[in-house]
Order: sequence, then C-alpha cells, then structure tokens
Amino acid sequence: MTTQRLIAHLDMDAFYASVELLRYPELAGLPVVIGGGSRNRPEETTDPETGRVTRHFRRLRDYAGRGVATTATYEARALGVHSAMALMRAARLAPDAILLPTDFEAYGRYSRRFKVAVRAIAPSVQDNGIDEIYIDLTGVKLPEHDALTDQSDATEAWWRARDVARAIKDAVREATGLSCSIGVAPNKLLAKIASELDKPDGLTLLLPDDLQARIWPLSARKINGVGPKTAKRLEELGIRSIGDLAGAELSWLIDHFGDARGAWMHDAAHGRDDRPVVTESEPVSISRETTFERDLHAVHDRDTLSQIFTELCTDLADDLQRKGYSGRTIGLKLRYDNFKTVTRDQTIDEPIHDAQSIRRIAGECLKRVPLERRIRLLGVRIGGLSPVDAESSSPDVDKPVP
Repeated sequence: MTTQRLIAHLDMDAFYASVELLRYPELAGLPVVIGGGSRNRPEETTDPETGRVTRHFRRLRDYAGRGVATTATYEARALGVHSAMALMRAARLAPDAILLPTDFEAYGRYSRRFKVAVRAIAPSVQDNGIDEIYIDLTGVKLPEHDALTDQSDATEAWWRARDVARAIKDAVREATGLSCSIGVAPNKLLAKIASELDKPDGLTLLLPDDLQARIWPLSARKINGVGPKTAKRLEELGIRSIGDLAGAELSWLIDHFGDARGAWMHDAAHGRDDRPVVTESEPVSISRETTFERDLHAVHDRDTLSQIFTELCTDLADDLQRKGYSGRTIGLKLRYDNFKTVTRDQTIDEPIHDAQSIRRIAGECLKRVPLERRIRLLGVRIGGLSPVDAESSSPDVDKPVP
C-alpha cells in the first residue's frame, strides 16, 4: 500500500501583534496596529508612592507620516486595517486603535523558539518565513501511536496526523505563549489554504474528498500564487472561484495565460501539487531596508542618515551571524522622493559578516550615488553568501524574552 503523503502548513496567528500582546497584556481584545518607528513606543510613568507603572499608548489618530502597517490584531482587521496599508489610511478606518512600533529582534526570538519546538516533534520542516513553515507529517507518530494495529491504514494515518498537529500546537504555545493555525492536506498547496480556513488557533484536516465542498467555493485569490493582477484578469474572464477555475478547459487557460502558467492554474484548481518539503535551502542574499517617515536630505539630515545607515549595517551583520553566513557582494539601495530607485553593488575578494566591514563597503557604494534629491528609503544588501562555522548560527533559544 502506498503511504499517504501528509503535509502541514503552520501559520502563527497575527504573529507580530501577538508578540506585542505578551509584552502589553492590557491590550488584549483591543484593536492594535503594529507599524512605524520607535517614536510610537508607549510612554511609561511610575507612581512614586506605590511604584505602579502606567503605560500611555499612542492612538492611530495621532499618527502623521508615510509608514505602513506591518500587521494588526484581529480586532483591528475587523475594522478594515490590514498589513501593508498606509498608516494614515488605517487611521481613518480605526482612529482609536493602539499604535505600536515594530520590534523585529523580539519577533526573531519568538520565531526561533516556535520552530525549535516543532522540530522536536516533526523534524522535516521547510522554513517559509518568520511566522510560517511547512511540515512533512508523512509517517510521523507520537509514542501513543505505537499501540495501533495497522500503521499503514490511510484513515489511521489522518488521525495520527491530527494528533501530531495538536501536539505541535501545544508545544508552540508552551514555548512561546502564542497560538498558531495548522492545515493538514495531501500537499503544500492545499495545506496552505487549509491553515487559513479556521483562524485563529485553528486545526484543519483537508482530506482528498473535501476538495469540491471546501476548496472550490473559495475565491481563486486563495490559491497561493494567484496575485491581484491574475485574480483581476480571471474575474474579467468570468472566473471568480476555485471551482470556476477547475471547470475551465486546460486549453482555454493556456490560450489566456500561456503554457506553464495555464497548466499550473489547472493543476492548482484540482488540488494537484507534488512539490516536496525542502528542509535545506541556501539564501541568495540577505537585506535590511527602511522607509523614512519623512524625506531626508543628504546634507541637512546627514547625522540622522548616518545613524540609520550604521544601524542597517549592524542589523544586517546580526542577521548574517545568526544564520551562519558571510557574503562577498555588498549592495546599496536608495529611493528618492520622486520614487526613483537606484542600486549600487561592490564585490570583494574575501567574504565578510561583520558590521564594520559591511558599513565601510556600503559607504563606498554610497559615494557612487547622486544625492541631490531627498531620500525616502535606504537599504543595505549582501549577496554571494557562503556558510561559516555552524556554531555561529546556533539559534539563541535560551535568551530571556521580554
């Protein structure tokens, strides 16, 4: 009998916002938006007699700038706020929402913790970002499953996967205090969709026979890989749901979207996906960038720009050392106030991963960029990566979390 392939997709629930709620539990149940710079950090006052600390949070209505929302709690999402939305627009939708700054260092610590917890139960994990992973559950079992009489039975395999997924959810909560949603399906494409069906804190099994009832009624946009432009084009052609897409002839899809794209859309609509869970992959490059809340002038704001430039290089070096890589190609990215973007790269003989060297070479790249216009974005990138000693990339899982 062929072993049933079982793939899980784990997605942390409102990850950044949930981390912040651990730090500020008094905000639980309130609309909270994460975005903007450190000036959005709450002010704290201490009563000299009782020692009691009171926090004063900024409201979204008071925000002024060009920042965007990184994420939001589900209460804020119910008001129409979503990630990548301009904070000024979000303020019109949810003026009373609490605004907190992003803290990527803390999010990274929590990310490492939940992934370590998952790998202790199911080691075959594909890291898909800071807050989501794919897990190959094929053949994975818990100690209590040893007593089962027929380990190869397909139905038993699904219930074992359900038990393992529950154990993973419990382990993630114990390691981080956070909830996650897991979808289990025969492949990665369906597992990704399934993990969104019962958020937050969901656990969804999507069996092969569930395709028509649970997946086909969904919008075609729910297929990972169907972006806004493709979805708009499909709608213009009368295709709105995944079921509509499944009903389209392969030749018709190829005529409208080309051989490769049309064939992929046809397979996706029918729930076909044979991509493996990739447990090891080498990054092509690592970068850090920031968009300023106001345009900065190369002369008048020289000190501010220099400080931000140094911080970006330091953060990039931290990323490299945490992940265990050095790089030979250092790049600079700069966007002007007219939205024109320029990049400059420099390749060196020996790979580096320290902040001082990155700052020095990125500075050489900066000298080759015109600085007559004001600047709205600055970024630093390193490519040509190669692994260094594995000890330097060990996750700091025991570091206290604030």
